[in-house]
Amino acid sequence: MLDPVRSGDTAFTACLRLFRNYPLAVRRHYAEHRYGTMVLLDRAAESPRYYVLIMKWDDLFELRHWDRRDGAGREIRPHEPVSGEVQRLIETSVPVPRDGALLGWVSGQQVIAVFAAYGRLPEPWDDASVVPGVLVLPLVGSQPAQWPPLAASPLDDGALWDYVARGQLTDLGPLVTHRAGRAFWVPGGDGTAGRRAGARVVVPERLSADDFWLPAGVYADHWTLRESTQVLTARQLLALPGVVDLGGGRGQHLLGV
Repeated sequence: MLDPVRSGDTAFTACLRLFRNYPLAVRRHYAEHRYGTMVLLDRAAESPRYYVLIMKWDDLFELRHWDRRDGAGREIRPHEPVSGEVQRLIETSVPVPRDGALLGWVSGQQVIAVFAAYGRLPEPWDDASVVPGVLVLPLVGSQPAQWPPLAASPLDDGALWDYVARGQLTDLGPLVTHRAGRAFWVPGGDGTAGRRAGARVVVPERLSADDFWLPAGVYADHWTLRESTQVLTARQLLALPGVVDLGGGRGQHLLGV
């Protein structure tokens, strides 16, 4: 049975709404800031599937599979028909925070956990099985009762964006990337893209914004903390190879490379 054809106006408007309402999910084009990409998670499939929504021009979006070998992209323009499947994906999929985004879980104006998003868009020759995700890194020394309820599966039901809207999750990017030396990314395992377990963020000194503050300390993968694995000190971590200073935009793709 053929997929029913529907007006492209509704789908195009929904694409515009996604880019407007979820700026933390948008990777802007380096040369033309109006345009960019967004990763969408389709939770209605038997197993989670990822798609890439691309704003190419003011009047053109393209929706394609995360693994571009799975098929050609589908254009979405105003006044042109789209399939019912495209309409459904645009309206029901959950945006994924852009690769390299850092969010802070705020409790009483204090950040007690860092959310680190990863998911560099794969090239045709890349391993497309490496899909996007979000690591939850509580502050070492905090108690599990203080950890975010999203710790085990932050993307499962779209609640992450509800917490962003309420201010419980805040964008740490402007605070930690303002200048060098404010925060460091320490890769987990052997430091490769496929080994993120054990990843950590080190904040050498307390950082303050207008409505929250980020304590100095080590923010470690919550699975590591649950298993009571020994966590190195900040000084020891910063001496390891592969450490990335998040200042000056150098950590933009730190989780996806």
